[in-house]
Amino acid sequence: MKNKTDQPDLVHEAKAIVALAFRNGPIEDIHAGKECPSCSGNAEYSHVTDAEMTFIMKNAVNRVYSLLKLKASNTAEYERQIAFGARYTEKWDDPE
Repeated sequence: MKNKTDQPDLVHEAKAIVALAFRNGPIEDIHAGKECPSCSGNAEYSHVTDAEMTFIMKNAVNRVYSLLKLKASNTAEYERQIAFGARYTEKWDDPE
């Protein structure tokens, strides 16, 4: 998908933050587990427990908060973190 925004730096930053806050968090551990043989692909069944969802979201909020704090206090380290996160996103679609 082509970038539909006129702010490519913001696209790069957003994708890196998502990689750092979500992809490299507890959701990766859940994703790495085995598929449920009886409910795989069936949207009728929850694939994430309430406790897992709470843990995932708490981790993501904490990580985004830390990144935003870092952006305000240590720009060079923030940019280093964003560059690290961006390594995971090269093949991701751009936001719409």
